[in-house]
Amino acid sequence: MDEIKTICVCGAGTMGSGIAQVAAMAGFDTIQFDLNPEMLEKSRLLIHKNLQWLLDKNKIKDTDREQALAKIYFTSSVTDCNADLFIEAIIEKKEAKVDLFNQLASFNTSHSIFATNTSSISITEIASKVKEPARVIGMHFFNPAPVMKLVEVVKAEQTSDSVVETIINIAKAMHKVPVVCKDAPGFIVNRVARHYYLEAMKLFEQGFASIETIDAVMESAGFKMGPFKLMDLIGMDINYGVSNIVWEALGKPERLQPSPVQKQKVDAGELGRKTGKGFYTY
Repeated sequence: MDEIKTICVCGAGTMGSGIAQVAAMAGFDTIQFDLNPEMLEKSRLLIHKNLQWLLDKNKIKDTDREQALAKIYFTSSVTDCNADLFIEAIIEKKEAKVDLFNQLASFNTSHSIFATNTSSISITEIASKVKEPARVIGMHFFNPAPVMKLVEVVKAEQTSDSVVETIINIAKAMHKVPVVCKDAPGFIVNRVARHYYLEAMKLFEQGFASIETIDAVMESAGFKMGPFKLMDLIGMDINYGVSNIVWEALGKPERLQPSPVQKQKVDAGELGRKTGKGFYTY
């Protein structure tokens, strides 16, 4: 892990901002990259807000806050992205991720590692289209990244063992719990979690219970968030996209068929918290 000094997080949405915050708090020089200056400003404000909240709750010291902020450099210029490790958290489209990695590889060293935060796209397929695929790996954080401890370390068929070991150590340095898994549809969490979402929506579609009731029951059973609140937090487009990828990759089994209710939400642009409306209104 000693060779990893600088981490570049590509994508300044909620997930990317959270990962950048985690990297900076772990002491890494951190580049937060996004082509959209407005997204970068939102990211900067969100990180400031999160660190201030931690300070107010006495979870960090003022020096910790200042050191973390000093570690982050925000840029909308891809040529500023020189790093030892890239963590991609952009749009959930394979072609976009491949294009980004190849562009970055064109002016970075052959030792740079390319980690994708994809929820379900095959890491092996991404790696197959990137120069030197042995350095491509999945590093899947969960939302909100500063809070959630689990990180899925997804080994593609091409990923070298040394890269896997490095990412495990990086995750631990970030005070995360890394779990290594092979590249498979949905990896571990999203494969298991499909039923949490799909069965909840099926109950609602069939009129057995309201959205609020289903969420309340699941929370009373010990889940921190009900399925509908969680889908709103993750983003309807992302959650629905994962459901489609897993369903198609496994041969379209009936039990995993994506919900028409969720498709309606996506088509209407009601994506959850980020648009102000999903299953709930914010």
